[in-house]
Amino acid sequence: MKEVFLIKHAVGGRAFVDTGKHPIPYTWDHVGDQWKFTVQIEKKEDIAELLKWKEELNVFLFQEFENEPTKKLWFYVGDDSVHYSEEKGELTIVAKSQIVYIPDHFSAQL
Repeated sequence: MKEVFLIKHAVGGRAFVDTGKHPIPYTWDHVGDQWKFTVQIEKKEDIAELLKWKEELNVFLFQEFENEPTKKLWFYVGDDSVHYSEEKGELTIVAKSQIVYIPDHFSAQL
């Protein structure tokens, strides 16, 4: 499976992180009723703009499987869910809701 991790401002907004274009280390885990993402971002200039919009972020995972359509997971980030440790160069995001969808299962019929 190939996985692409994205952090975006709102749904159709700018991408701050896109591992499909610029690979960076990240992990994610489902803990109880929430999902925790940890991302290594060491450059202060890269994190500063993201943190300005921390109350309006969405996280996406695009999972590509061989011979199957891409599965997209959309995580909504709530208030006070984004934290950055300058010491570790580590961004932590906690999401409390998720939508899973497969775009190939939706079609527009006119």
